[in-house]
Amino acid sequence: QVHLVESGGGLVQPGESLTLSCSASGGIFSVYAMDWFRQSPGKERESVAGFTAGGSPQYTDSVKGRFTVSRDNAKKTYYLQMNNLKPEDTAVYSCNVRGVIRGLGGSADFDSWGQGTQVLVSS
Repeated sequence: QVHLVESGGGLVQPGESLTLSCSASGGIFSVYAMDWFRQSPGKERESVAGFTAGGSPQYTDSVKGRFTVSRDNAKKTYYLQMNNLKPEDTAVYSCNVRGVIRGLGGSADFDSWGQGTQVLVSS
């Protein structure tokens, strides 16, 4: 199975920036979709940014112009640059990666989640 490790969360003041990282490991695999999700207490989990199957970045309206998703294919790492953070961005952020992993028995789809990283925006 593909293992995801996230990092980069923390406590910041409104208007400040954070960059989250999501590193993937676990054999030979290819990725066809990747998303960053977040969940606040009492709210449903929502997708905030990611890459479509065609590789295009996409964002939910509330983060457009402030968040940027990027990737380093060589490092198998995805990033979420978050600028001008607002208190309403406070949440646990998780990365989700879907793709195909190759093993001795052949190939299989995978759908992996990171452990989540807390982002707290407060003055």
